[in-house]
Amino acid sequence: MRNCLRPIPIEKVLDNPDSIRSRVEANGPYAPVQRYFNSDAEYRSSIGNEGRQKPVFIAPVFRGDWVYEEPLIEDVEDLWHHPQFAKASRKIFGASCIRPFSVYCNLTWQLPFPQGGGHIDVAEFRGVNRTDHPIWVLTTMNHSRLFEAERVQIATSVAWFYHGGDGGFDYWPDGPDAPMQTHEGSIFNTAVVGDNDRMFHRVRPTGDPAKGLVSGLTPETRLVHRDGDAWAIEDRGKSVAELSYEQLRISISWKARVFADEKDEARFLGHSEDMSIDQVWDRFCLDLDRRGVAYQRPEDPARDPSWIELLTETYVQEPNASPAAV
Repeated sequence: MRNCLRPIPIEKVLDNPDSIRSRVEANGPYAPVQRYFNSDAEYRSSIGNEGRQKPVFIAPVFRGDWVYEEPLIEDVEDLWHHPQFAKASRKIFGASCIRPFSVYCNLTWQLPFPQGGGHIDVAEFRGVNRTDHPIWVLTTMNHSRLFEAERVQIATSVAWFYHGGDGGFDYWPDGPDAPMQTHEGSIFNTAVVGDNDRMFHRVRPTGDPAKGLVSGLTPETRLVHRDGDAWAIEDRGKSVAELSYEQLRISISWKARVFADEKDEARFLGHSEDMSIDQVWDRFCLDLDRRGVAYQRPEDPARDPSWIELLTETYVQEPNASPAAV
């Protein structure tokens, strides 16, 4: 896998970073990130080799969508059209056209180990995106590097609004085979803008390791704000855990499609070179033939567990976990 584009740090995201708290409190409840996957096989396609050997475990990592093509909550304009995020994106990608399309909030609690061996984000391709196709398809297309000509370039900013000394950010700016780097310490109101569809990254541990990880969570589990400082993790009306606002590791992710010029943007908007999902399966099959991998193409490739596992094992990789030398 080729190296990603180098990320750019942002030292100050908002003039009034404490405004994030009222927005977080007003826009729950929050569901586990696994809600984006339709099956265990789909979820396994997004995580590293070690995680794929274990039963699927729903960790206390929750998400709320704030923008997707249009605002989904009130008071989000300053994040959606953030000038520093756009400026950094232009520099990283050499782009002249920036179209922000997504803002979402991640809330993590008591994660005493890194979140996976490192992952890359859900990519988008001309004619194939997450609104019409399962996330595992996009993830595997991204890992395979068979669809670079159809890739939609996406810039990502991750900003942190958490005062804890832990819960930082591991990332591999020099590619998955190079040592990782860590953004940790005083990360409140800072951000890293990068090519997260290619740059492997992961959440650093947060919370008290001695307390272990809260268990028993299900797809129906929700993180809810009760009153003042008080939050709870609830499942079908039953409290699973109680926590305070200060214990929540809050990050805000911003995404924008970036285009080299107006011609590149028009090609995307006009759908003149979109690919079909059948073309995706055809290209995978040609590559499996080239690799000498035995397979039987299923009637419904997008939802066939054996097919998902085969493509996952063939293409999905994870990065080197050695830290960079100091």
